[in-house]
Amino acid sequence: MRRCLPWWVLIATLAGCTHGASRSTYERLLLYREHAGPPVASAQLDHAAGKHEWTPLGNQALAVWSSEDVGHLLELRTPCPAILTAMRVWITNSRGEITARSDAVMTRSGSGTAASACRIATIRPIDGQSLGEAKRELREAELVDRPPGSASE
Repeated sequence: MRRCLPWWVLIATLAGCTHGASRSTYERLLLYREHAGPPVASAQLDHAAGKHEWTPLGNQALAVWSSEDVGHLLELRTPCPAILTAMRVWITNSRGEITARSDAVMTRSGSGTAASACRIATIRPIDGQSLGEAKRELREAELVDRPPGSASE
């Protein structure tokens, strides 16, 4: 029971801090960090696939997904505000391999305006399956959580 207590405290804290079903960008980044492995020097993205899904996690991080369960948390060296409003991102690479401290994330707005390159500081593989389970648990906790005095007895 004691082992489960920290998880329930985290879930309750995240659920209590949210307004409705959305979490703050910082809370989402913490969740992704929790389900990411240690930093790696480089990562292979499926170059043949061409396009990858991506999720902005504030102005200094994003998750890049090769598939539903295979992703990488990219944390940037400096803030990159354009990432929050970008319609598309490009990641520099060498034959599908991205390298921390060498490659960068580049953004483009809906109007086609290109922003400067944002250098990648760290790359961490994401355990997509455990992240998905944690998100489901958080949603379940939000559905169960009721304001005081609203429960019918």
